[in-house]
Amino acid sequence: MKVTVQNKKGLNKDLKVLVDKKTIQNYMEEKYEEIKKQVVLKGFRPGKAPKEVIKRQFGKSIYGEVLDKVLKETSTKAIEENKIKPAGQPKIDLKSYGEDKDLEYVISITEFPKVEIKSIENIKFDEYNVKIDNSETDKRIKEIAKNQTNFKEVDKNTTSKIGDLVVFDYKGSIDGKDFKGGEGKNTQLILGKDLFIKGFDKQLLGVKKDETKNVEVVLPENYPNKEFVKKKAKFECKIITVKKSEEVKINDEFAKNLGAKDLNDLKSLISKQINDEYKNSLDVLSKNQILKELEKFKVEEIPENLIDDEVKIITEGLKEEDIKSNKNKYIESAKKRIKIGLILNEFGEKNKIKVEENEIQNEVQKQLRMMPGQEKMVMEFYQKNPSALASLRGNVYEQKIIDLIKSKAKPNKKSITKEEAEKILKSAHDHSHDHLNDNKNLSTKKEENIKKAKPSAKKKKNIKKVSKK
Repeated sequence: MKVTVQNKKGLNKDLKVLVDKKTIQNYMEEKYEEIKKQVVLKGFRPGKAPKEVIKRQFGKSIYGEVLDKVLKETSTKAIEENKIKPAGQPKIDLKSYGEDKDLEYVISITEFPKVEIKSIENIKFDEYNVKIDNSETDKRIKEIAKNQTNFKEVDKNTTSKIGDLVVFDYKGSIDGKDFKGGEGKNTQLILGKDLFIKGFDKQLLGVKKDETKNVEVVLPENYPNKEFVKKKAKFECKIITVKKSEEVKINDEFAKNLGAKDLNDLKSLISKQINDEYKNSLDVLSKNQILKELEKFKVEEIPENLIDDEVKIITEGLKEEDIKSNKNKYIESAKKRIKIGLILNEFGEKNKIKVEENEIQNEVQKQLRMMPGQEKMVMEFYQKNPSALASLRGNVYEQKIIDLIKSKAKPNKKSITKEEAEKILKSAHDHSHDHLNDNKNLSTKKEENIKKAKPSAKKKKNIKKVSKK
């Protein structure tokens, strides 16, 4: 194989590749021998058909397969030997080919530009530590307790009121006849929430244990059996028990129900949880400060094909007239994102940052913990969508790069209160939201679909379990 570099122009260059016909013939002979062992032709024993017969019958298709293989192997080798990193899919233009001819073709390549990585240690960013006051932890625990249900059965002579839980069996009828879906056992309703059939629970006010109460309602439009919609139904309800809500006591038992050792352990875990909520959001701001600093690094030229691809991503779903009127804005945004992506990738490659399989699995587990009760659905989503896993891989890859930069850079450490953290995040959201989105990184050559989290200090009020992980 002979390779000649031609037509150098900026990041674009052509590689002229010549593969002599003897090499092609060797590939063909290998393929004929392979086919000979597999093919069964009438009049010949298996594996004994002459090459001429095989060539006459399968020659064109065999050459097609050989050509594909030679192009793939030689083009890859030509690019690697010339130490070229293609920015996009190289194009191949066949000049001369044939079973008894030299193969000659040209690879048109756009290279990744050279990226200048220097003075990482001079990058400055804010590193926040949020001080969580004990009163804030106690407030969060009270919120959790308030959302816990704690119903206790009352004596048989106590009647039900708003806020009570009534447990009952029911059997419904329309015009005196039973109907499908009109029967239920051990149904539970919290009176006053009107979450069953509209107006149903109001009629259960004042009932007692072991009492029978008839309830009349009009079946709603969203009733599963459409033939009964808007019909008047009568339900005979046998009251099993009435329960009243009691305030949840915040003690060691309460803490254990949430997965903590005792109340003190729960306070420690909740304090850390609140701190992590703010820290994660503030870390996004720190990250964007770093990305802004990286914009100052030098990249000699941005490949046009990458700009075109990135503009398509940015403008996906937008109206054509909006794209045309803001074309320059989108191009500049694309250039910025590509530039930062190239810098991060170069830094990752130079520092030999890799993403291990166990790190991907850990990231999947994080997603599972964020969606309790939907673990199976989330797992199936990642199993059926390789691009989603690639996106997680990109998250991990980018974060490892950012963490390494942080370890080498100069943090401006700040200890702040929760209130100060909220002001910082609100200001960032109000004034810099668009800029933060612009810093979303391009999918780099080795790690694709890099994404960026948005700042958020939302409280998790409905906590059922507290994890120490």
